[in-house]
Amino acid sequence: MKDLKGSGLTERLASAADAKAALLAKFRPKAAVTAPPGETRAETRDAELAAVRQARTDAKVATRLASDERAAAEQAAVLVAEEEALAAKRGARKERKQLTKAEAQTKRDARYAARKAR
Repeated sequence: MKDLKGSGLTERLASAADAKAALLAKFRPKAAVTAPPGETRAETRDAELAAVRQARTDAKVATRLASDERAAAEQAAVLVAEEEALAAKRGARKERKQLTKAEAQTKRDARYAARKAR
């Protein structure tokens, strides 16, 4: 058999013993982690659950507020559009009245000039 990089019997036995010790070390019990004094696992779980519930409630409220604000903005936009349409309609009506008034004035002046001419 070949000599593996000059390793002798004692070195191989030592590495085998180290490997066996490492395997046994995995199965040894670990030191237990103690819970903080005054707080049980149930209390911790309840506190975490309350925090999650509060976060969900806050998210729902924020979503509801955002949708309410969006609806109010849409309603304000509709009102502004209606007011602008009404103002445009009034402006058109005023313009028509002015034109009608100017036409009536022109007709009166023409009649007056015709009477004067006779």
